[in-house]
Amino acid sequence: MLLNIILIFALQLLYVPILTLRTIFLVKNMSVAASSFGILEALIYVFGLSLVFSGHQSIAEMVVYAIGFGVGLYIGTRIENKLAIGYTCLVVNLMEMNGELIALLRNKGFGVTVFEGMGRDSKRFQLEILTKRNRENEVMDLIEEYEPKAFIISYEPRKFKGGYLIKAMKKHLKKGNTVKQM
Repeated sequence: MLLNIILIFALQLLYVPILTLRTIFLVKNMSVAASSFGILEALIYVFGLSLVFSGHQSIAEMVVYAIGFGVGLYIGTRIENKLAIGYTCLVVNLMEMNGELIALLRNKGFGVTVFEGMGRDSKRFQLEILTKRNRENEVMDLIEEYEPKAFIISYEPRKFKGGYLIKAMKKHLKKGNTVKQM
């Protein structure tokens, strides 16, 4: 019975992170990866469930199955956050134009589009920045350092076409070029 409990818990620690990643790949339209994870998920699920429902069906095994599911969700979420698959778009609202911040972001390889608009009481400036998710914290830290009062919205775009090309900016930066302050 103890061996079954340990095996059930271990299987849940494999199964649920795979389930989490499969779901994320599915949402991001990465169907080959989602399908591959789905096959693994189904195999582990059937094997684990058969352990729980075979024999005398102890309450301890069922509780361990549920606890393993919760811990597996936590692990799967942590893995996904580390992988940071996809892109994020940050919309940054500033009270005043900050050419130094814009130049710094561009020199670090981020595409920045600047808009001027009217707030309730005065002119506002909005930066739109598209970046890979694994660099989102880097952008946030730079904004916090240069514009601590900025209002920031971050969202994950589902699809995009054209616009700023990351490869072009990398090539530009490799040549030693920098963007001048506005």
